[in-house]
Formats: sequence, C-alpha cells, structure tokens
Amino acid sequence: MCVEPAPPPPSRLTRRGVLAGAAALAGTAAALSAAGPAAARPTRPAHEGARYGDLVIEGGTLLDPATGEVTEDAVVLIRAGTVDHAGPRRKGAVPGGVPRLDARGQWVLPGLVDAHIHLSTVAEAREAVTKGATSARSGSTTFYQDIAVRELARRLPDQAPRLSAAGVFVTPDMGDSVLADPDLAPLAALQGGVRSAEALRRVVDVNLARGADVIKTRVNERAGLPDQDPLTQVYSYEQLAHIVAAARRGGKGVLCHSYSEQGCHDAVRAGIRSLEHGVFVAERTLHEMRGRGTYFTPTLAAIAGLAESSDPVLAERGRAYLPVLREAVRAAHEMGVPLVAGTDSSGGEVTPIGHEIELMHAAGLSPLDAIRTATTNAARLLGLSRGVGRLAPGYAGDVLVVGSDPLSDVSVLSRPARVVRAGRIC
Repeated sequence: MCVEPAPPPPSRLTRRGVLAGAAALAGTAAALSAAGPAAARPTRPAHEGARYGDLVIEGGTLLDPATGEVTEDAVVLIRAGTVDHAGPRRKGAVPGGVPRLDARGQWVLPGLVDAHIHLSTVAEAREAVTKGATSARSGSTTFYQDIAVRELARRLPDQAPRLSAAGVFVTPDMGDSVLADPDLAPLAALQGGVRSAEALRRVVDVNLARGADVIKTRVNERAGLPDQDPLTQVYSYEQLAHIVAAARRGGKGVLCHSYSEQGCHDAVRAGIRSLEHGVFVAERTLHEMRGRGTYFTPTLAAIAGLAESSDPVLAERGRAYLPVLREAVRAAHEMGVPLVAGTDSSGGEVTPIGHEIELMHAAGLSPLDAIRTATTNAARLLGLSRGVGRLAPGYAGDVLVVGSDPLSDVSVLSRPARVVRAGRIC
C-alpha cells in the first residue's frame, strides 16, 4: 500500500473531533467544565496562557540558577502570574493587599522543568506540579492527551505544568494510535509498519495538524520491555533525516529515544534537537552533539528504576546500564554538551524532577550545574529561556520553596515545601 506524499488535508471537523476525544481521555474536559466558564474562556490574554495569580513570597533565601547568586531575606513579587520583583527588599516593593507566603528559613528557586515526561491525565499533570515540575516537555502520549493537558495548563495553570506537547510517537509500530486518528488510519495497512518516507512524513504532518509543539521518534527498541532489545536499531539515518526534515518544515524540533552508539550517532547526524536516554552514546557522538548544540536528556531516574524491577531481565538491564549512563553524563558535561533533566515518568507514576537533579549531581555535576539541567538549560531547550528557569522581572511566577540549602543537599528539591504556579500556591 502506498501513502499519499502530500500532507493530510486540513479538516476542522476531524481536528476538533480527535482533540475532543483526547480531552475526554485525559479528563481535561471534565476539569474545565467543573471550573466553570471563566476557566474555559480566559478573559486575560497573556503569553503562555492565563497567568493571573498575585503573591508575595518574602523572607526566604533566593537562588538564581543563571548566575549562582544567592540573596538572603529576599522578596519575590508576582503580579498577574508574572514576576514583578525578585531580589533584596526595597522600599515600596511589597504592596498592601497582596497575599503573602512566609519563606523565612527556607530557600526559593524558580519552578523546575521536566524535559521528558508522559502526561496522559489530569491527575498525573497535577501530581507533576505538586512535585515541583511547573514546566515540562512531553515524551508523547497514545492519543494526543498531552495536547489536552497543555490546554488545561493554559486555562487552569495551577492544575498542570506549562507543557510542550509531542502528540503521538513516530515509530514503526504505532499500535492503537493509528486507528484512533482518521488521518493516520491508512497507515494500519502498511506491511512492515511506518518506515517509508511518505509514511514518516504523514505521521509528522498529522501531529503538527493536531497542534504538537515537538516531534518524538525513536532509533532503538525500548529498554523497559523485557522482550525488546534496546540496542536494536529500528530507523536508519535516512529515515530519521526524513522525520527531522518534515518537523523542520513545520518549525518544530525532534526528540529521539536512543540507546545504541550507532543509533545515537545516526540520530544526531540526522539533526535531532535532543537525544533521550542515550546510554551508550560515545565520544565521537558527544563531539558531534557539542558542535551541533544537540541537547542530552539522559533520564537517569528511569534507568535507575529498571534496576528495581521485579522482572529479572529489566533489573539486570538497569544494573548494567546505570553506571554506563552516569559516565556518559559526566563525559557530556565535561565536553560542554548541554544536559537537561527528564524523569520519563509514565503510567500514572510521577517521579519528582528533583530526584533527576539528585542523580545528575551523583553523576558528577556540581549542585548548581545539576539544578541548571532542570532550570536554565531545560528552558533553553523548550524555547522558554526568556520566561522560565529564573525568578526575574518578566519571568513566569513559578516558584519552588524548599526547606534547606539545595546547594548543600540537592535531595531537598524532591521534597518541596511549597510550589507556586503562575502566582498560585498549589
């Protein structure tokens, strides 16, 4: 069977129907309905959605990840969800009538970014926020649920992270995702799966038509399934290049699930924006990544989690892979490859993004550099560096309050005392 090379025709009815189904599966339609018409139709236009909380956070020790500067007895003033002031107390900086959060004896940081997470439901999105991830990038969902979660975040920002959605996975065997979307259904009859240039472009184009912000693909099989070999390559350099080219035509980047060295190398040469997992990435590929500015999202927490599996194949895989990945992270950092934190949380289990920071530190990064992987570095990857990753005037009013100095003990980031999203205490 041949798939037409042209992108799928725009269909307002199809798009609305598909995304309505995604919203129903994610539970976002019910959440917005329960919140009332004001939530469904924000009255205040703002960059990245409705940012309408007012809050003063005072007395804490403020950390700026960009500079490493520490300010004691600081004040953070958030107006309409955006930082108005962050720094030392100054006369008139704290207006009357604004809700206050006393942070004395605590540390104040920008909300964290989970650059690889699978959010399919309202409950998962809410849990991610309460565990510190106020921004995130999706690692794909089965049926565009992440696009629904993104829309929830824009209308009820305290219920979900600010989200860059990936839509459905570009993979040889797309499973139920193919049958769930009328514009993908013709791919179900392809012998050998989604492999031709036309089929690969079709999946990318449909994702873009549904509103995806980024494209997710793979070069290797999965490590989390005992019957798969994560060193087996499923797409060639040429196939990956077709995916990247189609995404770029839509102005989007590609994140690529990868394990084997050859797979990593092919993916980076094909022009992906970020390498995910990348356990066996080697020096030649790291040099290529540094030259191209390719980001590395090692998802250490996910690999460490394999070692705790009850399945002996997965447990052994985790024990063998984790030290290799730690060394890859250390080498990448020393070489200047930009590292970003992602938990790869999925299936209803949300790992605190602070735990990934802790594992980055254990792999050899300083506490400050480890924090940057979930703040300034991740913000650049997501294209949010002018509004996320710091607490400064004009930035998002997303805040993490922790009980002690994270530069002395990064594990405290896994146990936030308070999380503020768009000026609202979560």
